[in-house]
Parts: sequence; C-alpha cells; structure tokens
Amino acid sequence: MDLNREYASHQQALMAARTSQSQSERTRHLDLASAIAARINAFQLQLGAAAACAWSAAHLAPTADA
Repeated sequence: MDLNREYASHQQALMAARTSQSQSERTRHLDLASAIAARINAFQLQLGAAAACAWSAAHLAPTADA
C-alpha cells in the first residue's frame, strides 16, 4: 500500500466534502474518506505501526463545519 497516496486521497475526499453542493454529495465524499481511513488503519495495525493508535482515534471524517 502506498500510504502517501492513501493519505492524499483521504485529504482530497475531505476537501471535496467541504465544497460539496448537496448533502448527498457531501455524505458520499465523507463516506469515501472514512473508508480510506479504515484501510490506512488496518494496514498500520497489520504492520504494528505506532501511528496506528493515533490514526485509529482520528480516522472518522469530521461532520461539523465540513
């Protein structure tokens, strides 16, 4: 897994959610961000990466202000 690509995709999904014109579009982007975060988390946990604990706590996409 290319973590840099996954992190970038996650950020792009969050930015797209923030600029969405409709609630359904926003929800779709936030769902994508959450799915990407879950993949990152699973990969890090599989490796035993120390960052996995921090990422696990923060992997949910923000819903306020976005």
